[in-house]
Amino acid sequence: MPVWDLSNAKHLLSRCLFGYSRKDLQRALAYSTVEAFVEKELLADSPLPAPPGDWVSETPVNNNLEGERYRSLTYWWYDRMLAEETNMREKMVLFWHNHFVSARDKVNYPQHMYLQNALFRRMAWGNFRQLAKDVTIDPAMLIYLDGRLSRNNSPNENYARELMELFTLGIGNYTEEDIKQAALALTGWQVNGLTATFVASRFANSNKTFFGKTGNFNHENIIDLILEKPQAAEFVCRKLYKEFVFYKPNEAFIKQMANVFRQNNYEIRPVLSFLFTSEEFFSAQYKGAKIKNPMEITLGVLKAFDLTVMQITPSADWAYIFSQTQALQQQLFSPPDVQGWVGQRDWISSTTYAVRGGFSDYVVNAMGNTRSTQFKLISPPVDYARSYKTSEEAIKFVDDVVNVFLQFPISSPKKQTLVNTLLGSTILANWSTSTPGAENQIKALLKAIMRLPEFQFA
Repeated sequence: MPVWDLSNAKHLLSRCLFGYSRKDLQRALAYSTVEAFVEKELLADSPLPAPPGDWVSETPVNNNLEGERYRSLTYWWYDRMLAEETNMREKMVLFWHNHFVSARDKVNYPQHMYLQNALFRRMAWGNFRQLAKDVTIDPAMLIYLDGRLSRNNSPNENYARELMELFTLGIGNYTEEDIKQAALALTGWQVNGLTATFVASRFANSNKTFFGKTGNFNHENIIDLILEKPQAAEFVCRKLYKEFVFYKPNEAFIKQMANVFRQNNYEIRPVLSFLFTSEEFFSAQYKGAKIKNPMEITLGVLKAFDLTVMQITPSADWAYIFSQTQALQQQLFSPPDVQGWVGQRDWISSTTYAVRGGFSDYVVNAMGNTRSTQFKLISPPVDYARSYKTSEEAIKFVDDVVNVFLQFPISSPKKQTLVNTLLGSTILANWSTSTPGAENQIKALLKAIMRLPEFQFA
C-alpha cells in the first residue's frame, strides 16, 4: 500500500486534477489512506452540472450564433475545471474528448458538441463498452467521421477505421477487410436535429464477416466483437497509463490493468482505482515527469492563487485564458486532428515556453493592481504571502511556496537564488511583509518560481 503523505498527495492531485490549491491538499491529506481518498473524493459520483444555457436543447439551425455559443460552452467547461475541487471527473471528460475525438470546425453546431461533452461527463468512469456504443451513434461523431453519410450501397469507412485504429485496438490488430465489414455494420444512422436516428432502409441488412465471425451485425455487435480481443483492454489501459503515469508505458503493468479492466466487464472506475492506489503510480521516477498541458498550466496557476469560480469575470478572465490556451495549442473542442493532442514534448517549444512564462507573469502582475483588466479579484501579493504562516521568515516562506508550486525539491543553488529574489536589497534578518517594497519582491519571487523549468512538470 502506498504511503499517503504530502509528496504522494501532490503527485496524485497534480496528475488527476487541473492543478490544486493548498485547501485541496489539506482536504486530501485529511484521509488516512490513498484508497480512502480515491474512493471518497477522487472517483466519487457527484451531481451533473446544469448546462451552459437553454440553447443546448434548441434544434440546430444556421443563425450566426455558433461562435458565441462555442465561447459560452468553453467558458462553462473552464468553470467546471476550476471548480472541480478534489474530484477528477472533469479530467476524465478531457481524456475522453481527446480519445473519441470530434472537433467544432466540422461538427459546426455547439449543441452537438455539448451533447458529446455531456456524454463523456456522464460516462466518465462508467462502462467503456457502453461508452463506445454510445459514441458510435453520437451526433457529433456521426458528423465528424462521416457516419451520417454511410449507407448500405456506399458505406463510409472513416469511422470504422478510426474505431479500431485510434479508439479500441491500435494498428496491427485488424485487417482492411475488417474495416470494410465493420463499415457495413455501422450503416443506417443519420443525424436528425439533436438526435441520431436509425433509418432501416440505409442499413446493410445482410451478413458480415468480422474477426472470423459471421452474422447480420450492427454497431453494437461490432463493439462487442472488438472487446473480445485482449488487445482492446490493453490499448485503452495503455492510453490511461500514458496520460496519468508516464509517456513510455510499462507493458507488464499495463497487462495487470487490462486484467482488472476485463474482469470488471470494461468498467472504467475499477481500473482507475487500481491504477491510482498502486505502487507503480507513485514510483519516484514518475514524479514531476509529465509536462503540463495548457489547461493544467493556466488553471493550475489560478488554483495555486486560490481563485474560485465566484471570483472569475468570464468576459475578461476566461477570454484571456481562451487566448492563452489557444496560443499554447490547446483550444477545447478543437483538437488538431482525429488523433487528438499528442501531448508531452509536443506541448513545449521555444514559442510556447515563452507564452507560458508570459502568462504566469501576467497573473502575478494582476495581484493588487486596480488597473488590471483580468483577474481583478486575485489576492494582493502581501495578502497572499500572509496566508502562509511562515510569511515573515524568508527561507521557510520560500520553502512553503515552492512546496505548493513544484512537484519535487529544487537544488540548493536554485533555492538560494529564490531567497535572494525575495529579499531584493534587504538582508535576511530584515525581511518582513511590512517592509516598503515587499509587494514587488513577493511578485518577483512568484514569477521566478513559475519561470523555473520545474514548474512545467506535473
